[in-house]
Amino acid sequence: MNRIDNLFKNKPSDVLTIYFTAGYPNLDDTGSIILDLAKAGVDLIEIGMPYSDPLADGPVIQASSKQALKNGMNLDLLFDQLKDIRSKTQVPLLLMGYYNQVIQYGLEPFCKKANQVGVDGVILPDLPLDEYEKLCAPLFKQYELTCTFLVTPSSTDERIREIDAASSGFLYAVSSHSITGGDSVNNLSNYGSRLAALNLKNPIQVGFGIHDAKSFQAATAIANGGIIGSAFIKALSKEELLGNKIRSFVEGIRI
Repeated sequence: MNRIDNLFKNKPSDVLTIYFTAGYPNLDDTGSIILDLAKAGVDLIEIGMPYSDPLADGPVIQASSKQALKNGMNLDLLFDQLKDIRSKTQVPLLLMGYYNQVIQYGLEPFCKKANQVGVDGVILPDLPLDEYEKLCAPLFKQYELTCTFLVTPSSTDERIREIDAASSGFLYAVSSHSITGGDSVNNLSNYGSRLAALNLKNPIQVGFGIHDAKSFQAATAIANGGIIGSAFIKALSKEELLGNKIRSFVEGIRI
């Protein structure tokens, strides 16, 4: 069973997912961040593939991507950094980025390499659903990669059902009409009730605007888990030992 599926089977609530950008703050921090997050009790880790033209990322994640690219991060190097990770941790890992990056690398070479290094799934916000179903789905299945799609409060019920049917691993529920890194999470109760009424097949995680213990608790009250990105990137920028700032950040969310 895929590690992501296994996670939600064994822990259907209070799932904490943390996003970070590969190659930030320093080029070789990727492995250390993964291991420190796992040690701190994070349930699922999203590894951002830095990209020069992000669509939905807020200024914090954009800045981290810019710095990671400046540091020299690329997909070949990222895969190399991950090649021994499964000998050290079994925490589920996702790659999050943009479909153009995958196409440039080569769809099947990307899937094959991701599988080889122990990646469990991908999130590609700009991947068209019809293209996924025609071109990507067979390869993702072959290489045992889940593919998570995003829904928003403005998505129609019909569209949410369609996206849920195509998704695997979990469904990413964007909390609001905004980019990542917002300050507030509004009307989650109504949003959660609406999603629950649709009887979707996938577990649901809420992202965008989840940044502290209060907003994480609001997310887990209406879904299986919450995703934190920009707030963690900010924490990584602090002048402190890497392991210490990761541990203190996660402890602050779990209180």
